[in-house]
Amino acid sequence: MHTWAQQATNVPESGPDHRFRKRSNKLDSSRQRSGNCKGTHHESGCSVLRLRPNKVHYAPLPPEVQKGGLFGPELTAVVAYMKGICHASFSTIRKFLRDVLGVTVSRGYLRKLIAKVTDSLDAAYEELLSMLPGEDVVNVDETGHKEKGRRLWAWCFRAELYTLFRIDESRGSQVIIDTLGEEFDGVLGCDYFSAYRKYMDTFDVRVQFCIAHLIRDVKFLLTLSDVRTRNYGKRVRDAIRQMFAVIHRGDELKPATFASRLAAARELVMAKATKYVPPSREAQNMAKRFRERGHAYFEFITTPNVEPTNNLAEQAIRFVVIDRRITQGTRGESGRRWCERIWTALATCARTGRDVLAFLHQSLLAHLRGEPPPSLLEPACP
Repeated sequence: MHTWAQQATNVPESGPDHRFRKRSNKLDSSRQRSGNCKGTHHESGCSVLRLRPNKVHYAPLPPEVQKGGLFGPELTAVVAYMKGICHASFSTIRKFLRDVLGVTVSRGYLRKLIAKVTDSLDAAYEELLSMLPGEDVVNVDETGHKEKGRRLWAWCFRAELYTLFRIDESRGSQVIIDTLGEEFDGVLGCDYFSAYRKYMDTFDVRVQFCIAHLIRDVKFLLTLSDVRTRNYGKRVRDAIRQMFAVIHRGDELKPATFASRLAAARELVMAKATKYVPPSREAQNMAKRFRERGHAYFEFITTPNVEPTNNLAEQAIRFVVIDRRITQGTRGESGRRWCERIWTALATCARTGRDVLAFLHQSLLAHLRGEPPPSLLEPACP
């Protein structure tokens, strides 16, 4: 026996379409919610209202159903989650949909879904991008990115409440200028890479160079054959250790005492690094580093909320490194835009304690309905 709606739309009660409709509705409850009215059925892309036998009226569908296509917002968000967070390939997602939901779609359709999610995240991404130049502290790091045999660079900009990623062909200072601007008035946390030094010198930007990287470079001096260079490295290393011993006792000391001891430890490191330097090239380079930019290793002493290392950015970018190894990068501009936005959404949601799948669903709903998009900085629901 067929209902009048099934007779009108010629949809069978069983078979592949019926199985897909039942299984996909379990994931995509938005389609169920759109048909809460008694006697209302959504079949074959239309809304059918049964009033009396042999008479069918068609009501307009919600915008998210009309624009959503075969997959509704929730199921599309699940596909985006698998692609962006689980590092799944289109082939893997396709197999999951076929074997678990009983629906077969092409890889091309899945690419269209990802493009739809990318567009829905544009506003949230641009909001964070516009906020970066006004931050008090921004930690930055970069790593390689593959694209069809070319080597690009994935940049990570981590602020207090959010993290933003950019993929660029350059590893130079122009990327930092384009992102933070020429009048950045905060503190830039980074390693000693040349692009950061150029940005620092050109625009007189305050910088906190990573002390963890400094310790690694000092330890390298201890591996050299020249005895005087090794002794120089030991003196610098011991001075840095004394400084960290003061830092670790910060909670035990009065603020004034802690500040004075930290300042004394800083002067000791500077003295050990710039005096009695052996003539070896490695030792001279280390001494030159401290003479020219040594103050940038101690910005954390005088500026609140500045970390002595760049661990914040390095931790945030690990996910990108894992994604690169699994997915082997992108194939074009659309893939780059997708990675920038989904990485930014994932890292920022993790920072704020927000459910990233729920955020993807909210963004898609707003995009399909033509409503203002949600912000990544909105507080998480209790």
